[in-house]
Amino acid sequence: MKSIFKTALLASTLALGLAACDSKKENAAEATANAVRESGDATAAGMDAQAASADAMGAPAAKVDAMKNKADMTRDNADAKADKMENNVDKQDKAPQ
Repeated sequence: MKSIFKTALLASTLALGLAACDSKKENAAEATANAVRESGDATAAGMDAQAASADAMGAPAAKVDAMKNKADMTRDNADAKADKMENNVDKQDKAPQ
């Protein structure tokens, strides 16, 4: 729990540092993209926990690996979606305010 708090604190500090350079529209899009990324990470973490639980209960290795792969894909898809959102705004944002 401490690492989640520290990560959130670091992310908010970095966001405030970058806020001075970006337009309001870009800041909002970056916040949305970060929320998408964090949501994907949280979902994937839950899936990883389920895989660990299944492994501990003696599930076949192939099933556990499939669960872990699905978690990785979920995380990767969220990152790709967030990156695409940020890139689209970067293209539209002409000048920082």
